[in-house]
Amino acid sequence: MTALAAPPAHSEQKNLSLPAWPITALLALYPLWWALGLGVLIFPILAGPMLVLLLRRRAAGRPLRIPPGFGWWALFLAAVLISVAALGADPAGTVAEHASARMLAYVYRLALYLTMTVLLLYAGNLAEAELPRRRLVKLLGWLFVVTVAGGLLGMFAGNFEFTSPVEWLLPPDVAGKSFVQSMVHPYSAQIMDIVGGEKPRPAAPWGYTNTWGNNFCLLAGWFVVAAWASRRPLKKVAAIGVLGVSIAPAVVSLNRGLWIGLGVLILYVALRYVLLGKLWIIGAVVVAGAALVVALMASPLGDTVNARMDNGKSNGVRSFLMERAVDGFLDSPVIGYGSTRSTIGGRNSIAVGESAGCERCGNFTVGGTGQLWQLMYAHGAAGTLGYLGFFAYGLWRFRRDRSPTGIAASAAIVTSFSAMLWYNSLATPLAFMVLAFALLWRNDHEGDA
Repeated sequence: MTALAAPPAHSEQKNLSLPAWPITALLALYPLWWALGLGVLIFPILAGPMLVLLLRRRAAGRPLRIPPGFGWWALFLAAVLISVAALGADPAGTVAEHASARMLAYVYRLALYLTMTVLLLYAGNLAEAELPRRRLVKLLGWLFVVTVAGGLLGMFAGNFEFTSPVEWLLPPDVAGKSFVQSMVHPYSAQIMDIVGGEKPRPAAPWGYTNTWGNNFCLLAGWFVVAAWASRRPLKKVAAIGVLGVSIAPAVVSLNRGLWIGLGVLILYVALRYVLLGKLWIIGAVVVAGAALVVALMASPLGDTVNARMDNGKSNGVRSFLMERAVDGFLDSPVIGYGSTRSTIGGRNSIAVGESAGCERCGNFTVGGTGQLWQLMYAHGAAGTLGYLGFFAYGLWRFRRDRSPTGIAASAAIVTSFSAMLWYNSLATPLAFMVLAFALLWRNDHEGDA
């Protein structure tokens, strides 16, 4: 009997490799997922095969790398898990509910935090041969183009919407809820009265205008890095065109947090380059800033900016909810309350509440106006320290990464720190944050890209 030949060595190695398709499909096909009504749901859906592939590779004998500072993230996850014990608490000034009524929102957030953990581990364990870092940067840059396109759609077709296949499958009473609508019902913009009269504010394909603005800041750096890495001058010219066009939806979004975030992004990148001795960046920033001012003054966009600065309708509500979040944190400083709460009435009177005729008149969400306030209120000092500690440690640990990829990644994280004062991070902004961390981690492990 002829003996069977031993399988070639490269066959065993191939079995231990991680395929790039889960992340490629997640990012490259996001417009498709949005149109299908999957939206952010695609993250936990694709986290399933990612986890299976990681466990299979671990079982095959190839150890998994754990990111530096992961203990901070583990502390955060532990705090999220422990804080479930406080779901039944009714802080002063909030609507009383049974813990079971808050469980769905808690499970949703927990599932997404675990999903982001899997995404971080998967992206960080991919080898250069499996998913080149430049390819991942291009995918993130592509999503900036998608964001700009969605912004233009919101500008010129603010009422565009359609029923997605996933939405068709849901019971009407479930599909009709506003939170579910943001996930499964594709629409181009949120129609809001901010500066006088209802006007569309770009949201596609991220569900909310605030999330659109947050992702705009998080992805802009990757677009620039991907474009300038190209050896084709036409691509760089096209990239400048895209950046120029992106100003219009960024202004029309009336999103002050976006404007501040872009300022933080530009100043941070400029500072990093100055410290590297590349003083030309100062001239580039001055020229770009002057061009922006001229563009605003010579177009109706300038009037839009002035109108927004003169109409801070959300300031009072945000201040009210920040105070409530801090008060709640002081009342339950260690583990928080497990989730957000709805206020009794509005900021001026407990008699003012949400109604069919005025959905924004009261019953505001404590912890819904910024990731920092949500962390403090829902998960206490332990959760806040773990979350912030993980990303801050990453910035410190990888501070010597001077590559364009490293600077863009750290800039995204720094920008997210400013954004957490007014934006919540789940789900897509946090996904882009952990991918930025993964790129820093891979640069440290594999050498600058």
